[in-house]
Amino acid sequence: MLKFQLTDLQVFCLAARKASFAAAAMELGMSPAYVSKRIAVLERALGVTLFHRAARRVTVTDDGERVYASAQQIFEGVDHMGEAVAGARSEPRGVLRVTTSFRLGRKHIGPILSMLAQRYPTLDITLDAVDRRVDLISENIDLDVRIGSVDEPHLVAHRIADSTRVLCAAPSYLERRGIPASIAELSHHDCLVLRDRNQAFGVWHLSSPSGIQKVKVTGRLSSNNSEIVRGWGNDGHGILLQARWDVSEDLKAGRLRAVLPDCSQPGQIWAASTVRLSHSAKVCVCVQFLQEQLARGPFALKQ
Repeated sequence: MLKFQLTDLQVFCLAARKASFAAAAMELGMSPAYVSKRIAVLERALGVTLFHRAARRVTVTDDGERVYASAQQIFEGVDHMGEAVAGARSEPRGVLRVTTSFRLGRKHIGPILSMLAQRYPTLDITLDAVDRRVDLISENIDLDVRIGSVDEPHLVAHRIADSTRVLCAAPSYLERRGIPASIAELSHHDCLVLRDRNQAFGVWHLSSPSGIQKVKVTGRLSSNNSEIVRGWGNDGHGILLQARWDVSEDLKAGRLRAVLPDCSQPGQIWAASTVRLSHSAKVCVCVQFLQEQLARGPFALKQ
């Protein structure tokens, strides 16, 4: 029986994530021919075709998807074994590249990473604030901190903090236009639409006592920046759907008032990486520090 090596699985998984033998070879410092050979060995050993091959790009077959999932379990077992032997001897060092949205970055992630840099002087941290979905592989990003789930199958998801999005509006708007009595009535109001990273533009999915409801909303003002949308809400331009931590101070001060308080939208904060925590000390300490500080540190999310 033809055998394969653990490194063959690692080569396969890297090629699957990058959708390219050449790109995998470049990262590994090997030739594309060697990568192709090792994957061919793996295919013969397993008796399946792992990739649909094209001139410049490869895509994983259904069998390949199953092998990829099994490989992750194998690597996780190896990681746990390594952790048991190595303990905590690995010191985080090098460049840590992080991305997040503007307001979350300015109010929370940036200050927390400042504290992380003080704790680990061997880390060089880069933080980019962008209100768009990023490609971690092509943009060479270690960690993307986002509001919303990680749905890319080739990325590893780390749950950072729990939160929800809530509906609210300025008292001046509600006095002028009235308070909606149901989710359906939102379609007749001016809504301030955030062109979010992972939300359908102009469509709000809301959890209510009667279940999930969808409503198409419109308004004269929209932006891809949550801070701008929040400011428009304070100015009385309409109803906004915003993370609770983002509007908590405005609600407390009365600049905004809750609308349909029994309705909300999940707004958990996740971090996406291309590696598991046990593969990278710098990603591991960053994720754990963010989880700790966003829950109970000086820059924790206000709910």
